[in-house]
Amino acid sequence: MNRSKTLGWTLPIISVFAMLCIWEFVVREFSVPDYIMPAPSGVAAYLWGAIADNSLPSAIWVTVKRLMQGYAIGLAVGIPVGMLCARFSLFRDTIGTLALGLQALPSVCWAPLAIIWFGLSETAMLFVVVMGTVWSLILATQHGVNSIPPIYMRAARTMGSTGLHMWIHVIAPAAFPSILGGMKQGWAFAWRSLMAAEIYVTVLTGFGLGQLLHYGRELMDMNQVIGVMSVVILVGLVVDKAIFSPIENRLRTRWGIAGN
Repeated sequence: MNRSKTLGWTLPIISVFAMLCIWEFVVREFSVPDYIMPAPSGVAAYLWGAIADNSLPSAIWVTVKRLMQGYAIGLAVGIPVGMLCARFSLFRDTIGTLALGLQALPSVCWAPLAIIWFGLSETAMLFVVVMGTVWSLILATQHGVNSIPPIYMRAARTMGSTGLHMWIHVIAPAAFPSILGGMKQGWAFAWRSLMAAEIYVTVLTGFGLGQLLHYGRELMDMNQVIGVMSVVILVGLVVDKAIFSPIENRLRTRWGIAGN
């Protein structure tokens, strides 16, 4: 088991290192201009300087804080509403249908609406993140509850489970695999939504990764653009490996479907 885990980390690291070496070689060998595609060494120099002057750590903190706040609200709203949509036709025919349509709306479309309603403020950022999160959670929760085998609830009723006890101890655990999938999708949508919002909305109370990306584009500084994009990818990977993957592994183990 430990050997397979080591190989699971070693192969990606070797692959990334090889790609960076090829990238560096191609840029230097063919004299590609920096404003088109910088070398990895130039991107690394930007990242080191941005860390040294605290602009990058500060931007990461601002972005992650906004993301966690909006995502938490999305969870608090999306999961209960999804359960209501699954159990009551009134919610399913209204909010459920609305969620199905709005999930297909690109995240960037919420940014102009947020600016008009809330101005250039943190509330506008929060609104965009919530809108990027909540709809996929509603649909995933609704699907998860509807996919529960009816025998689970019949057996629970036979043993005296009703009302809130049924929801907490039977319905929610049985639907959790689908809800977890919606949580991962909601996180991805929230991340994309926030990047779009930070690029379009300049909030003086805090400059996030999206603003750094926007300023890099304005200054034609491809080292900054590629560097910030790399950080965005890295944050997404860290969240997936540190939070969602352990939960998924524990869930597989609990349901008896863990890999060898």
